[in-house]
Amino acid sequence: MNLLMIIRVAFRALLRNKTRAALTMLGIIIGVSAVIAMVSIGQGAQASVQAQIESIGTNLLFVSAGAQNVGGVRSGTGDSGTNTLTADDLDAIKREVPSVSMVTPSVNARSQLVSGNANWNTTVTGVNEQYPDVRKWTIQSGEFFTDADVRTAARVIVIGQTVGNSLFPGTDPIGQTLRVMNSPFRVVGVMARKGQDAQGRDQDDIAFAPYTTVQKKILGSPRLQIAYVSAISQDATYTAQSQITDLLRQRHKLSANEPDDFTVRNMTDIADAANATSNTMTILLACIAGVSLLVGGIGIMNI
Repeated sequence: MNLLMIIRVAFRALLRNKTRAALTMLGIIIGVSAVIAMVSIGQGAQASVQAQIESIGTNLLFVSAGAQNVGGVRSGTGDSGTNTLTADDLDAIKREVPSVSMVTPSVNARSQLVSGNANWNTTVTGVNEQYPDVRKWTIQSGEFFTDADVRTAARVIVIGQTVGNSLFPGTDPIGQTLRVMNSPFRVVGVMARKGQDAQGRDQDDIAFAPYTTVQKKILGSPRLQIAYVSAISQDATYTAQSQITDLLRQRHKLSANEPDDFTVRNMTDIADAANATSNTMTILLACIAGVSLLVGGIGIMNI
């Protein structure tokens, strides 16, 4: 039987079973569309996560106070009550770790910000003057506070777009005064808009002040929760992670059999984990959609 005869027989079978053939073709069309859609969704999600990570910085490391085991994985608690990460530790990291370029501490306090009759509840994050460079976040207007502001615990504040629009609608916030915990703070800058993160949280609903000011005026505690460390390059992140771990263990006088009382994570590991998860989901969705193709193919074989 030649090819032309096979095609004729196939068309005759299809014409004799028009309804079955139409339904089978519909199944194939839906199956192909589903495969394309699912793969596209998976790749889009992966690209979104990757873009989010790259906007933060692939050479970024996180140093957290304390450590805990979650499902066998060690992670920092970031607990303000854990006194295992100090400003001296961070100074030592910047001074003694050659693979590190910048370091900024971070302490968070949820507080009510008041300006005239307007008030807004947000997170006030205490950092140093290097934060915008470490986190790759630019200033829209005004300026970020300086090293002198950090050293003197100055009452200056930089606000996000959401906070600015809520407290100073239609006016320029620069130079204005707002109150945090009944203490006056002068607005020196407004951050550029960042929008929502991958979890849908508003990244512009935030305010920044010198970490020394937040410790003294808001928290009343010298403890640090977390530090953001920028390695000299993405390739240097693992070296920096190892060097930071060795340095902190030495500074904290931990013996060889004692666990770390801190946690160091790097963005490369987080990016790799996110990509692996996205790849797994893409493959799974494509396999599920491919089942309809298989069913449609079996239907064609039985016409």
